[in-house]
Amino acid sequence: MAAMRLAFLGTPDFAVAALKRLVEAGHEVACVYSQPPAPRGRGQDLKPSPVHAFAAEHGLAVRTPASMRDPAEIAAFRALGLDAAVVVAFGQILPKEVLEAPRLGSFNLHGSLLPRWRGAAPIQRAIMAGDPLTGVQVMRMTEGLDEGPILASETLRIGPLDTAQTVHDRMAEAGAGLLARTLPLIERGAAKETPQAEGGVTYAKKIRAKEARIDWTKPAAEVDRKIRGLSPYPGAWFQLPTEKGPARVKALLSAVADAGGAPGAVLDDKLLVACGEGAVRLLRVQREGRGAQEAAAFLRGSPVALGTRLT
Repeated sequence: MAAMRLAFLGTPDFAVAALKRLVEAGHEVACVYSQPPAPRGRGQDLKPSPVHAFAAEHGLAVRTPASMRDPAEIAAFRALGLDAAVVVAFGQILPKEVLEAPRLGSFNLHGSLLPRWRGAAPIQRAIMAGDPLTGVQVMRMTEGLDEGPILASETLRIGPLDTAQTVHDRMAEAGAGLLARTLPLIERGAAKETPQAEGGVTYAKKIRAKEARIDWTKPAAEVDRKIRGLSPYPGAWFQLPTEKGPARVKALLSAVADAGGAPGAVLDDKLLVACGEGAVRLLRVQREGRGAQEAAAFLRGSPVALGTRLT
């Protein structure tokens, strides 16, 4: 395989596996672009993104522009003399001047089966919608949001106990391999580009904080999908009554159960909770300010009596 001169544009953990695979494959990563350092952790100190940190550890040049539309950044990008640019969850919309600067163009690794779930949160939205399948795809980038032709795809199944985290981890590894296999085809001109279907377009809007509170009046299947789709972040949450007042608790894993009762009522001593239709059993939870726990461990420290009403 001929090594290619690449720029890599990515920010979160999801993108690290792809960058790692490209480095291992022997490609020349001329520059890594990532979002600027941001406040993280309890101290809210400025810290580099996961991609930035990986690149720095491996001696790769890193740029963290506030905007890729800055004329100086566009000029610097053009000056790299790239064969291709690879974009994986970068977090900025790239202008045409950047997309077309590399000799072969710019290519995106996207976490859905396009045209379903274009946009910011495809993994979460797929789980919350109850999709049985998702996937990862390599596409040629155009100015439209995730509208370019598809060059390669790999399908992944979403299981009944999958969360956004478990799908994310499988998808990141599958996508890294798919990208590594597709780049040589692009270099040889052997990658077939298939336009996206005109029908079936959906958009994976960014997850908003107001979506995270659990509405126990919803059917159990919908509540379960929200819990798993928002796990671990931002985490679907409810309020647990305590002697000191309501405590916020995140539900991180659940399963649908065949039971019923008043919405929000705890139906047994193992966190079986009634919904508008059916019930969900909470399997992993996290009380505010504490670590995540399996339900049994949580209940040993914070027993929840039969009949307790969660809100």
